[in-house]
Amino acid sequence: MANFSKPSVPRFSVDVYQNEYLPEGGREVNAIVTVTSTGGGTLAGATAAPRPAGPDAGAAVALMVDCSGSMDYPPTKMRNARDATAAAVDTLRDGVHFAVIGGTHVAKEVYPGGGRLAVADAGTREQAKQALRRLSAGGGTAIGTWLRLADRLLSCADVAIRHGILLTDGRNEHESPEDLKAALDACAGRFTCDARGVGTDWEVKEVTSIASALLGSADIVADPAGLAADFARMMENAMGKEVADVALRVWTPVGTTIRFVKQVAPTVEELTGRRTEAGPRAGDYPTGSWGDESRDYHVCVEVPAAGLGQEMLAARVSLVVPQPDGSAQNLGAQGLVRAVWTDDMTASTSINPHVAHYTGQAELAQAIQEGLDLRKAGDIDGATAKLGRAVQLAGASGNADTAKLLAKVVDVVDAATGTVRLKAKVAEADEMTLETRSTKTVRVKK
Repeated sequence: MANFSKPSVPRFSVDVYQNEYLPEGGREVNAIVTVTSTGGGTLAGATAAPRPAGPDAGAAVALMVDCSGSMDYPPTKMRNARDATAAAVDTLRDGVHFAVIGGTHVAKEVYPGGGRLAVADAGTREQAKQALRRLSAGGGTAIGTWLRLADRLLSCADVAIRHGILLTDGRNEHESPEDLKAALDACAGRFTCDARGVGTDWEVKEVTSIASALLGSADIVADPAGLAADFARMMENAMGKEVADVALRVWTPVGTTIRFVKQVAPTVEELTGRRTEAGPRAGDYPTGSWGDESRDYHVCVEVPAAGLGQEMLAARVSLVVPQPDGSAQNLGAQGLVRAVWTDDMTASTSINPHVAHYTGQAELAQAIQEGLDLRKAGDIDGATAKLGRAVQLAGASGNADTAKLLAKVVDVVDAATGTVRLKAKVAEADEMTLETRSTKTVRVKK
């Protein structure tokens, strides 16, 4: 693999979209904060240019492969998992630290072993692929043990970016939900992790909770034959990350309360409960690792009531990266959320298009999840109402991908009014795909 010069560190920018005007007595302020990083490891989705080989390569990756007994049914599943992991190994940049973990009811080091990480080059990539060929299926599933081993191995490297890729085909049956949650709590903030479910015998909420806790992506690969391409894409994306542990810092003045902070694009992710205090009236909300990309956040604050004609700074949003000494490096970008009280009814009742769009996208994700839960519980009327509302929201916002997934679960009579009928028979893969991808959003139309 060729070596290239090290790409530059991304530059961050913040844009705020809101209607700052409030009626007399109005207290709720909503804003969409768009964060964009440019000039980093990827350009317009292109594959990241490899950094120079050596210990300063800046990234470490742990690949966790399910090797439980169910991976042998059918036998092609294990073979496809091996091929997919090999494809991911081939995508590693020279100089990146990496390890492969085999996951059953215990976690085992597949490569390189000895509690250490390998450094990617032509030789170690080939050795890792040879080790993968020896993987076989057998045993149970205890995902928390896989994550803890990944954490131990990744912590060996003095790097900025630590990332995991996790593949499972079954439910986490050999440890308690409490054990898995404890593992996720222990790993949160230490590395990011993308999670994939292969086939249809795994639990959607389990896999999505792993990705959510570790600020990664979750998806279904219903056909194991698609694993290699998916793993290669995931690894390319991981290789494009340049800045780790970026936090959205929100400062508010005295008397102002933060009602919620959530990511709304490219997926809906609740961040309110993840706040860590960062000095007087400021809190940090984790966003994970960044390369060349843009994400949107919905910030909602409650301000003290004020008289007509008054205005105030309702919140200041900036980006920071924690430092080893406990301080934080400010990335030099900030956005201001304002509040202005007016008796102009047209101004104060207008809803900003960005706020309206993402409020609908968040409702869409919630309607899908509630509708599918009601369907599983046998509440046909409730499921029909929720999924009908989801169809209506998907159509109105131009979320064509979600609309297509919904059409595999319901017969759409009238999308504009949300009139649908539940399909009598739904393929399990179609229902799981809709649930797994329910939080994916579309950006505001320009």
